[in-house]
Amino acid sequence: MDPRSARVIADLRELAALTTDERGAQRVAWGPVWRTTRAWFAGKLREIGIEPDLDGAANMWGTVPGRSSKSLVIGSHLDSVPGGGWLDGVLGVITGLEVLRAARAAGTVPALTLRVVDWADEEGARFGRSLAGSSASAGTLDPEKELAHLVDRAGVKLPDALAENGVTFATMRTAPAYFQALNPAAYLELHIEQGPVLEELQEPVGVVLGTMGVERHMLRFVGQAAHSGAAPIHLRKDAFLAAAEFALACRDISVRHSGPEPRTRVVATCGVVKVEPNFVTAVPGATEISIDMRALDASVLAKMYAEAQEAAARAARNHLVEVIWTRTWDIPPRLFDETLLGFVRSSVREVVGRAPELPSGPLHDAAEMVPLVPTAMVFALSSPGISHTKIEDTPEPALDLSIQAFLRTVEKTVAHYGS
Repeated sequence: MDPRSARVIADLRELAALTTDERGAQRVAWGPVWRTTRAWFAGKLREIGIEPDLDGAANMWGTVPGRSSKSLVIGSHLDSVPGGGWLDGVLGVITGLEVLRAARAAGTVPALTLRVVDWADEEGARFGRSLAGSSASAGTLDPEKELAHLVDRAGVKLPDALAENGVTFATMRTAPAYFQALNPAAYLELHIEQGPVLEELQEPVGVVLGTMGVERHMLRFVGQAAHSGAAPIHLRKDAFLAAAEFALACRDISVRHSGPEPRTRVVATCGVVKVEPNFVTAVPGATEISIDMRALDASVLAKMYAEAQEAAARAARNHLVEVIWTRTWDIPPRLFDETLLGFVRSSVREVVGRAPELPSGPLHDAAEMVPLVPTAMVFALSSPGISHTKIEDTPEPALDLSIQAFLRTVEKTVAHYGS
């Protein structure tokens, strides 16, 4: 194993022991374990002579000045979902720490200024708003509109949780200026895949083409509640059956638009279903159902959305109900920079001999960086191919190769932008 990889893995194991219980990782943003995690990371920075800095959105930065004021930003997140895994997010931050550690040990000034960032609240696990820190830096977050009303399951309001961590909406609005003052030239991120594609391909490392675009909506089918014994089937206005027909149609839409290659796969998921009045002797009079559609190709995503609208209208007609759409969130596909993708491809080939390419279905902080700065990502195989659970894992040989490929990508990026 490469000694740099060994140091990263040792740090990851140390952090897991500090922040994991029998249910999994508990580094939920804005809470006490997350603060413990950040104190640990700040200590690691100070061990190599770097004083961490916080911007107005609570993103934590560590910097090694270079000959150029232009910055290579390496980022990911230390926060987790409740009961999460030992690698999601933290792999990228700790590998960034190794970049800074190596730069300090070299005793020379790097061509570019090197910055590592732990983006605050990437997961959105507690309050439901993902990518909070990176979107604040990107200027795409409207704190008053998007955060002021959010409450966690314990009844804590998000503004109060922010205040507990020294953050206000006013300070969050300073994050874009802070980021631009860093003079970013490129952004790189290493992350576990979180899915089964690389495992299916039997490849330890992947080249990420970009993050899929997302169309997310809540549909409400409205019919008429009735007694299950008294209402004949042909006279019912069953809102649940309409929602069920819609869900099956969405699965067919995703199958129809998915191609054979990883880059052409799309998904559609109905993850929330709420039935009213929700008791055993009632025909459902109203049903809410969510739809989350994702594709790397914007034109394909638009076709999926149009076909989902047609499917919902057809299901409503078939079951004598009405349907109301409410858009809950969307983001376009974010394709990564071709120059940086070239560095990733060559680095992965140098390490493993091949460079499989795939999109990221999950969103990452990198998606918020794409409009601002050339961006790219490296994926490490996940085995099993799942995340957001305590059984999330990546075999150490795959971790080693992915870290090596990422560090080579960093070297190529510094040489390119620092020349």
